[in-house]
Formats: sequence, C-alpha cells, structure tokens
Amino acid sequence: MCIIFFKFDPRPVSKNAYRLILAANRDEFYHRPSKLAGFWGNNSEILSGLDMEEGKEGGTWLGISTRGKLAALTNYLQPRLDPDARGRGELVAHFLTTDMDSLTYLKKVSAEGHLYNGFNLIAADLSTEKGDVVCYYGNRGDPEPVVLAPGTYGLSNALLETPWRKLCFGKQLFLAVVEQSQALPKDDLIAQLLDVLNNDEAQLPDPAIEDQGREYVQPILSKYAAVCVRCPHYGTRYRGRWAPPVLSHEEPGLPLTLWVARARPSFPSSVDPGASALPRSSCHVSSRAIG
Repeated sequence: MCIIFFKFDPRPVSKNAYRLILAANRDEFYHRPSKLAGFWGNNSEILSGLDMEEGKEGGTWLGISTRGKLAALTNYLQPRLDPDARGRGELVAHFLTTDMDSLTYLKKVSAEGHLYNGFNLIAADLSTEKGDVVCYYGNRGDPEPVVLAPGTYGLSNALLETPWRKLCFGKQLFLAVVEQSQALPKDDLIAQLLDVLNNDEAQLPDPAIEDQGREYVQPILSKYAAVCVRCPHYGTRYRGRWAPPVLSHEEPGLPLTLWVARARPSFPSSVDPGASALPRSSCHVSSRAIG
C-alpha cells in the first residue's frame, strides 16, 4: 500500500509558483532491504532509493533524473500475487535510464503489462523548452496510457483518482498546503507536506477498499485505511534513512531544485504502531539543473 499526491502546472502564471509538487509515502515490509535515496546511474544523474530484495535489486518506487525524467509507482491491491511475475520496481528504473519520452515508454509498458502483478505508473518529462508532460498507465485499467491534464491528482493502490476515503482525505490536506505554497518558505512547505504524509487517522468505513480487498482479513484492511500506515511488520517505511520524498519543480527558466524530505523514527528497526507522530527532518540534496 502506497500513496502519491501531486499537482502540476506547466505554465504557472506567477513566477513564485511551482511547476510540480509531489509528495509520496512508500509502504512496505520493514524487513525488506533497500538503499537510502542517493544519486546513481552512468553519470550519477538519477536520484532515488533502490530496492535490494533478492531477485529484484535495482528497482525503485520513485525517482527523478537531472535530464528531467520523473517516475512513481504504486502497487494495485489484488487478492493473489503471481510469484513468478517480473519486479514492478524495474518499470521506474528503466524509464529513468531510457531515452524514450514518457508516453512512448508507457505505450511499451502497456504491451507488456500482463507480465507484472497489478501496478500504477506515473511517468513525466519535465522540460522548460518543450513543456512538462505527465502520463499515467495502470495495468488493471484502460489498455492505453493517458496524458494527464494540468491539475491535482491522488493515487493509491487502485486506479488513478479512485475515491478511496483515505485518498480523498489526504488529497484535501495536500491541496490545503499547495494552495499556499507560493507564500511558504521551502522548509515550511516540506514540513507541512510531511504532516500530510504522517497523518495516521484511519478513514473508515471505506466500502471501496473493502470491496477491492475483500479477500483480505478485515483488521488488516482497517490498518491500511490511513495515509500513513502503521502495522507491526508492515507500513509506511521510515526506518531512519529513507522516507517519503518531496520533489519541487520551480518556475520556467530556472533549474530544478531537488529536495528530499524524510521523517526519522525514534526507534531503530521497526515501526511501533502505538508510537506518536514521527519527528520530521528535511535536507537539501542537490540543485542540479534539469530540463
């Protein structure tokens, strides 16, 4: 279970406006190994965390490159997983390293979608010269990818904009922050977005998530019904080093400033579901020119 909120406007009227603001939580088993966010690739041009699960090493769930390519992935909640399916994290890594534009890449992925368990994939080309293009494809939805119109979107473990209660609730919180983003210093913007991502209020009952996950045990689904998931062995992955990124794309004509905002738990190896809200911190990673 993961969740992504993003707003993009390729040509904002105000010079103080962001072209893209994206905030995301990655939910996973706490014991699954991964590398913290860092630059990698042939020229160290890609910023992302990396999955280190045996057989799926090198995949990722969210990343951005200095060439202006961004991709984000969520899994689709389904009753049974095919253990022989290909690792979905490779879909993000391959896009970040390919020369294909986002729509062409997602058309290729759509032809191979049956090789994977359920997923949703956002792929974007961020360019001050050609204009920003954000595309979406889910292999449990329409057969063809779509180019998204400028606006605000939410994505969890159903198709894009499926109105799960936690998605609608989190999107309202996200909108309240981004609507004042032009007036906020970057550190304050990141802190407020982290507050959104750290919200663990269960949004119940939710018939939509219950219907899609009807073969799951009900108490488990109830734990999943919050923006920030906290279970004894599974949940929003903070684990001290890697946590939800906030990527902000600045006004046209300026370089992209990459920020990674991360929350750090006070416990070293697993999330205590009874713990209070996680303390937050943020660090400016790079100001490399993009697009």
